[in-house]
Amino acid sequence: MITFENALDAVSQLSIEQQEILIDILRRRNAEVRRNQILAECREGLVEYRSGVLKPLTAEAAIADLRSYLDNPEEV
Repeated sequence: MITFENALDAVSQLSIEQQEILIDILRRRNAEVRRNQILAECREGLVEYRSGVLKPLTAEAAIADLRSYLDNPEEV
């Protein structure tokens, strides 16, 4: 298994241009992973909404719920 330090050492042996390409590839991959996470969360929310677990709220009600949570997070 490669350690983080080993990976950094390996990257430091690349040319600056190769390092920049690697950075670009990693950013794109991270963005894709994050998009997939968001998609999974959205699908889960949609399933919960369609099953009645989640109810639609007005903006005012959603803000009130958020404020209540921020004031008393241990009650959730």
